[in-house]
Amino acid sequence: MKILTKIAFGGGCHWCTEAVFQSLLGVLKVEQGFVASTDENDTFSEAVIVHFDASKISIAVLIEIHLHTHKSTVNHSMRHKYRSAIYTFSEAQTNTVKSQLELLQFQFKNKIITQVLPFESFKASRVQIQNYYYNNPKKPFCERFINPKLQTLLEKFSKYTNQNKLKHLHNESRETKYPEHQGS
Repeated sequence: MKILTKIAFGGGCHWCTEAVFQSLLGVLKVEQGFVASTDENDTFSEAVIVHFDASKISIAVLIEIHLHTHKSTVNHSMRHKYRSAIYTFSEAQTNTVKSQLELLQFQFKNKIITQVLPFESFKASRVQIQNYYYNNPKKPFCERFINPKLQTLLEKFSKYTNQNKLKHLHNESRETKYPEHQGS
């Protein structure tokens, strides 16, 4: 039985975040754009809304993937544009996300800085840049910044990864020549 739900993620470039979540089994739709929360986080920051079937992929797995595919422990100078956040749609979802972040902290040497924020509003990206990676996989940005994140999916989360969507990466070396997750 399908259990349809949604959650929003922000971290690095929304092109990167979109490609990561589009590559997962159980994810039905990814809306790329900008999300705003409340109070001091009421400005728009690059993010995606992920619509998924919780009977195929859990919110816990989505959170873990998110933490491993952006700089979730680095409070760099561009965090106003690339807020490291998980935007929730209910109090129950907020509690689940906070618990998962605590449970996953052991996987990281440094403290996770990802915020849990209430979802307030969304502005979609221009149609021309939506589905950016899958429309432009050979562009230098995609090869340099997105492919390493997708390689992380293949290496750490392969059972949740849509292998057909990423078959073009199977022929590439698993050892990329790029510093881990540059630019996010």
